[in-house]
Amino acid sequence: MEGVTVDFGFIRVGAATPKVQVGNCTHNADEIISIVQEARCAGVSLLVFPELSLTGYTCSDLFLNDTLTTAASKELVRIAQETARWDICFTVGLPLPWNNRLYNVAALVSQGKILAFIPKTAIPNYTEFYEGRHFASGFSKPVLIDFPVDDTLEQIPFGTNIIFKNQDAHNKAIHFAIELCEDMWIPSPPSVRHCLAGAHIILNLSASNEIVGKKDYRKTLISALSGRLSCGYVYADAGLGESTTDMVFAGHNIIAENGSILAESALFSNQLVCTEIDVERLMAERRKTTTYCQNSDSFDKSSYIYIPLELHRLSVSLQNNNKFLHRAVDPLPFIPQEDKNLANRCQDVLTYQTYGLVKRLEHTKTKTAVLGLSGGLDSTLALIVTVEAFKKLQIPLSGIHAITMPCFGTTDRTLNNAKALAQEMGVSLQEISIKKAVLQHFTDIGHDPEETSVTYENSQARERTQILMDIANKVNGLVIGTGDMSELALGWATYNGDHMSMYGVNASVPKTLIRHLVHYFGNKEGGKLKDILLDILDTPVSPELLPPKEGEIAQKTESIIGPYELHDFYLYYTIRWGFAPKKIYFLAKEAFHEKFPSETILYWLKTFYRRFFSQQYKRSCLPDGPKVGSVSLSPRGDWRMPSDADGSLWQKELDSLT
Repeated sequence: MEGVTVDFGFIRVGAATPKVQVGNCTHNADEIISIVQEARCAGVSLLVFPELSLTGYTCSDLFLNDTLTTAASKELVRIAQETARWDICFTVGLPLPWNNRLYNVAALVSQGKILAFIPKTAIPNYTEFYEGRHFASGFSKPVLIDFPVDDTLEQIPFGTNIIFKNQDAHNKAIHFAIELCEDMWIPSPPSVRHCLAGAHIILNLSASNEIVGKKDYRKTLISALSGRLSCGYVYADAGLGESTTDMVFAGHNIIAENGSILAESALFSNQLVCTEIDVERLMAERRKTTTYCQNSDSFDKSSYIYIPLELHRLSVSLQNNNKFLHRAVDPLPFIPQEDKNLANRCQDVLTYQTYGLVKRLEHTKTKTAVLGLSGGLDSTLALIVTVEAFKKLQIPLSGIHAITMPCFGTTDRTLNNAKALAQEMGVSLQEISIKKAVLQHFTDIGHDPEETSVTYENSQARERTQILMDIANKVNGLVIGTGDMSELALGWATYNGDHMSMYGVNASVPKTLIRHLVHYFGNKEGGKLKDILLDILDTPVSPELLPPKEGEIAQKTESIIGPYELHDFYLYYTIRWGFAPKKIYFLAKEAFHEKFPSETILYWLKTFYRRFFSQQYKRSCLPDGPKVGSVSLSPRGDWRMPSDADGSLWQKELDSLT
């Protein structure tokens, strides 16, 4: 792969606020040209300036003066000419007189050409913004208008229903469209129809004054609109330099993608912000959301024109081990970044798990539950959920039968933690050693106990499951599954052993999230229970199926199959977004470049795909369990895959990365 670059669908975008002088078009054009140069040096392909940025938004009745509008048009031509050799596409806002009306428009400039004028349609008439005094509302179906360029007239498309399109050698199109300020705030923004007509990115030229609370409201609107439309949204806001006669403008520039704010400027900074929008990700989301496709297919696109243009695409060298993207790639995609959000997420997940089990207990009219308690993370979370469900149903906790089943690999630490946890949680505990039963089984099948093979390991797991199932029959209860989604993805479960239960409460919870759930619950409860849970969290993840070494756990899961934080990352981008191995490898290097070398990331990525394809048969017959997040491996709807699917295409792509 040396020297080979790959286009993963990223485009670097920017939003900038020039420091305008109100009414001074020459100064403002110079500012715009300077910022275009700065953005170009930062690798920006698509740049947005604020509404009426050539004149200043606050010119008021000066907009009705020919001197100002003529100067704005001339300076627009100069901007196009002086940036003609630069590989960047950008918008500029200006007043445009046409057909005895004045329009508030965005001009799209690329490689020395003015490609189109997009008029603002929602013209505010309330106290702060009395635009109706000066500007007419725009129209949708584009027309060609004459525009003076030097000593000639050029015909330029003018109207809202214009989509700009760029395609690469692989026919992966990037489409974008434009709306202006108030257009976004109305009940049915133009961006809705633009996206239905094919736009992946919306550019917004705005001049939104700043008052208390508006910053957060603006972010909410942009975030929600980008999520609703599965689009990228680049918003440039007027700032310092605008008249403060009655208002202040703070230059709040925002870049969002599919409901998430990727970048924003500090207020009153007139800051250029830039980051990348992942168009492949947006396409994947739209394909997955069939209702989006249904609306798009039925939408009448006949009033639209599509203008082709050149657009610089980001090409990535997979040999580069340095961070490449401006946007952050979260190494823990299942875990919210902020502590407050993390606490809320943990409580939500526990609630979903709890009510999933509540419904199952109510439906089966069951007053008892049975689960294997190992002293590890998964069974700890399963016990917490079961206790919470019994409390919701006001069933005595004595009806929860926690069974700890020590065998050849059990350490004192995990056994003691299991006992202490059951006691502190107030549930029934029974200790059943399975050593004799497993040794008898070895004799029955002719297996040498000194041979610590997969037979040695799985015999223990299946013996434990048999005991749980039989005790459940005895007490008329349900066996609560403890296995998590990360284990299911990798097939790290014994078929018809810990793989099986009567209801799997952890079935869609990844291992990286389980740690946070247990930690959150411990902090919430406090006291001795917190100390027990902290020690469980500090215990290496292990099935404890091989004999300890000097009393310590000998079989550490992450040393065998790889770090769960990597595997959860791979799982998220494979299932949630359907990305190819090359792109997941690139994203993992971006996320973990300071923690894991490229060779380690690739080694475990190959392991993930090999195990993911070979172990589908275990997922095809999973017990029921509640979905709690956007990723699930349930065979009944969230992930349907043939158990004998051939993974050679994926492995071939992975092999090309070496």
